[in-house]
Amino acid sequence: MNSICISFLSLSLFVSASYGYTSYANDFIDPEFVLARQYVNNTMGAQATIKDWADELAAQGSWSVTSKPFNAPSGDKHDYMSWAPYWWPDCSKVGNTTVLPPEEVWKRCPYKSRDGQFNPDVRLVNNVGAFQNFSDAVLYNSLAWVLVVVKFIKTWFLDEDTRMNPNLNYAQMQRGPDGQTGSHTGVLDLKSMSKVVSGILLLREGKSSAWTPDIDAQMVAWSKEYITWLETAHIAIEEAHAENNHGTFYYNQLAALKILVNDMNGAKNVTDAYFKQQYLSQINANGEQPLEAARTRPYHYRAYNLAAMITNARLSQYATKNSDVWRAQTSSGATIRNALDFAMTISAKASNEDSYAEELYPNIGAVAAVYGDPNGKYLTYLQKAEPTFTSEAWYFWNQPFALSLSGGNPTPSPAVNGNQNAQSNTNSGNLAYTSLIRGFGGWTIFILTVIFHSFAI
Repeated sequence: MNSICISFLSLSLFVSASYGYTSYANDFIDPEFVLARQYVNNTMGAQATIKDWADELAAQGSWSVTSKPFNAPSGDKHDYMSWAPYWWPDCSKVGNTTVLPPEEVWKRCPYKSRDGQFNPDVRLVNNVGAFQNFSDAVLYNSLAWVLVVVKFIKTWFLDEDTRMNPNLNYAQMQRGPDGQTGSHTGVLDLKSMSKVVSGILLLREGKSSAWTPDIDAQMVAWSKEYITWLETAHIAIEEAHAENNHGTFYYNQLAALKILVNDMNGAKNVTDAYFKQQYLSQINANGEQPLEAARTRPYHYRAYNLAAMITNARLSQYATKNSDVWRAQTSSGATIRNALDFAMTISAKASNEDSYAEELYPNIGAVAAVYGDPNGKYLTYLQKAEPTFTSEAWYFWNQPFALSLSGGNPTPSPAVNGNQNAQSNTNSGNLAYTSLIRGFGGWTIFILTVIFHSFAI
């Protein structure tokens, strides 16, 4: 079995529905849960969704920073580049924008910020979108098609022709005569590095023959260079001091990379720094997140920062088994659960953000998995807001919040007391599943029934 790739997921035999691919703000999946394969029976719909999304993303890859129409000001195609999304040109003193060619506008016209107003031309250089798709492809395909994952990772980070230089010197670059360099907000572009690390850990800890020691060593070397940049570059340090979601996501990225290079003490120090600094002022006593509420899309930003807070807690748990960050309180005495509870009281319609409503749902699953749902309020909310929530991908890994369809209230996870790997309401592995094997000549599908079968690749 060393020459082939077996999916981790226990896919049901029914024909799965087609769900649109969704990119969650961020997350980190403990590989021990996946490799143990003690899956709750009613996660079959979620597993099928993950398979669908893996298929959809696999068909799009690979992705590379070199696939852009314009290079960074350095002239090096391997330099990551993106443009600041909320900045717009003011050419009133330079010339009419209908006369100036775009390249002249980008260089000659001063740019001014319009918070929350997205400038659509930033997608002309879409390294940020490419990394988002890449990170999701790694996450979902690590649960399905291992060989594809390795190809994607090598293309983005390691292959000589397509690799990314380990820096974000030109991320969210401000254009105009006073710009042409990256800004601290650009560090956010790679916020979902924790998804990539989740996938790599599955390959590494699952002993995949496709993930060779040489590839692992190369990835560790790249990550160490990038960690150095994150800890020393001026714009990276500025982002590390950001008090809002930017700072929260910075710590997601750095902690995940520390884990990747096997620096568990470093990862714990990173998450401790977050919970002892930014976190303290991010949640009021009533659960409101004032820095996110002040933005133009408060519903979105509450859910967004919540996802980052949850990811930091999960990274801390993985790095240190006795981590107690889920009980950490802000200066106002609030916890992550309080932030979620408050966010649930605010309708997305209140700020005309109906299209963002579902961003909160993965956070509900994560909080219920850790703190429990003794009164059933999280289940009730999800059943009303999204009746098919058990078929969402996030439902698969938010354990033990895989509730039965008839209802049921999970008890608080021992993770609150430091044990991140405890399971409840799971079966012991007596699970039939469909394994999809990818040979070098294409996809071959066959069915395996596994009874207490140990994982191996």
